[in-house]
Amino acid sequence: MRTLAVCLIACSLTNAADIRETIKPRSARKPAPDFVLRNGSGKSVSLSGFKGKPLLLDLWATKCGGCVKEIPSFVEIHHVYADRGLAVVGISMDILYEDLKGPDEAWSLVNPFVESHHVDYPILMGDDGITKNYSVNALPVTYLIDRSGRIAATYVGLVDKANLEANIKALLAER
Repeated sequence: MRTLAVCLIACSLTNAADIRETIKPRSARKPAPDFVLRNGSGKSVSLSGFKGKPLLLDLWATKCGGCVKEIPSFVEIHHVYADRGLAVVGISMDILYEDLKGPDEAWSLVNPFVESHHVDYPILMGDDGITKNYSVNALPVTYLIDRSGRIAATYVGLVDKANLEANIKALLAER
């Protein structure tokens, strides 16, 4: 847990260029690890519940400067592409900070952040399983997952919005 917190701080101080990625060919895509996480209302949400839709999956935290910087872009992308079939889901990794005592305390940070930043796509609370299964060593990290539940692109760091949108359009065009 301490390692992730250090990476979050380091990521928030980085002024590196925005990350550009190329969508992997379908034959090279690996299945995204399934998960069942809870939203702010306590409802369980699984990755498999989004199968059939391209998915932008954002792993972030309220104390991660880079994460906070790209949230408005993800809100905008959600508004533009939801009607075209894209799902956007955020997974808060705030619970993994050592100073938090559990999900209730984590949600006490996340809910006001979500409200003040007008995040209107689903937010789930991450856990150690997400960190392990998705090999999360730094934040932000964003995954584009295709309709079949396979990882098409992975962005570690701040995404290049134009590149991300081009990749989203390509995933939406896949049948």
